[in-house]
Amino acid sequence: MIERTTETTPTTAAERLDWLAAASARVPVPEGELRELVAPALLDASGGPDGFNATAAAMGPIVVTRLVAARHDRAQAIVRSGSGSGDLLLTVRIDPASRVDHVAMTAEQTPPASWAELDDRLAALPGRVSFAAAEITPQGCHVVHGLRQDALRPTGSVFKLYVLGALGQAVAEDRASWDELLAVRDEAKSLPSGILQDRPAGDRLTPAEFAVAMMSVSDNTATDHLIHRLGREAVARQFELFGHQRPAANAPLLTTRAFFQLKYVRAHAHRYLSAPAHERAAVVEGLERLPLPDTSPPWTEPRDIDRIEWFASPVDVCRAYAGLLRLDQPEIDRALSLADGGLNLDLSRFPTVWSKSGSEPGVVTLSHLVRTPDGRALAVGLLVSDPDTAPDPAAVLTTGQAVVRGAFHLLAAPR
Repeated sequence: MIERTTETTPTTAAERLDWLAAASARVPVPEGELRELVAPALLDASGGPDGFNATAAAMGPIVVTRLVAARHDRAQAIVRSGSGSGDLLLTVRIDPASRVDHVAMTAEQTPPASWAELDDRLAALPGRVSFAAAEITPQGCHVVHGLRQDALRPTGSVFKLYVLGALGQAVAEDRASWDELLAVRDEAKSLPSGILQDRPAGDRLTPAEFAVAMMSVSDNTATDHLIHRLGREAVARQFELFGHQRPAANAPLLTTRAFFQLKYVRAHAHRYLSAPAHERAAVVEGLERLPLPDTSPPWTEPRDIDRIEWFASPVDVCRAYAGLLRLDQPEIDRALSLADGGLNLDLSRFPTVWSKSGSEPGVVTLSHLVRTPDGRALAVGLLVSDPDTAPDPAAVLTTGQAVVRGAFHLLAAPR
């Protein structure tokens, strides 16, 4: 075990990491202990206590060999497992109640030695690939390496960066407050991803809570509530304020509720696409008043991804991150920092990691910003899409995450 000064309450993430390693050597861990020390959402996602114990047993005992980074709410260590996987990077995060609410473990990978080697990994991705690795400076986004970095592509939920920006802008202009109370409304609920669609109408949350849900679990209901609070025009304006190359590509701005109507009900899509541009906003508003569509069977093939979506290029996404940095609000940092998109970067090298991904059949988008200990801001955007065939999202995600990790290592290399 790692020697460290014993602390009283509240328990730190490093202590929970130690507990997790010790518990892995004595499975099955009692249900009561798991429910006390593991957040309900993580325990449920693991398949309950039985699933958690099964995963721990498959990994074998975890042995901590070196602490990499430790903050109150997050800790990382190099570990070895009984499964013989070699050195692994284990990240543990705790919630305000000191329960483990996030665990990630990735193999330590040799980063690509050059951009040419990284290009080989990009070439392994299917469909249309657009990519940019950039440093954000006071002058803007300086692209260090790119591949069709200015190509406008469907982004999926990455458009929520602009919704978050519009909220931060409204706060900066005293048109909104992070701690005002907004009621959950049935008519503004959407389909998952997310959890707020299950909250009863009338429950009240702050915009900060809506923003955390929108970014950390890509909550669509949270997104639509914020769009309605801010106004469609304000969110559309944020594309311009953040330097998007063609804001009109996202007009009229779709809520996620309207998006699902257009994807699931082909008659709605036909009516929308047939309408003159100046009438489409009225079509969208009409769709938002309809009951949510039937989602069975789910759609699995690309549907009009180049006409019904939210659009940006990798450079546009970098500019959005740059704009969010300029707003310099703690609530923005918190909303973007809670989930890292599976990157599991070394926190000692990248103490700040912002993340937002997006997907639908035919679309997979990864976008991230990191800060280095010396204060540099680096951004990577990877947009993969295919209007005809839906690539396996899990395969794209695995390769894409390796590409993004490698890009950050190359960007952060000493100059």
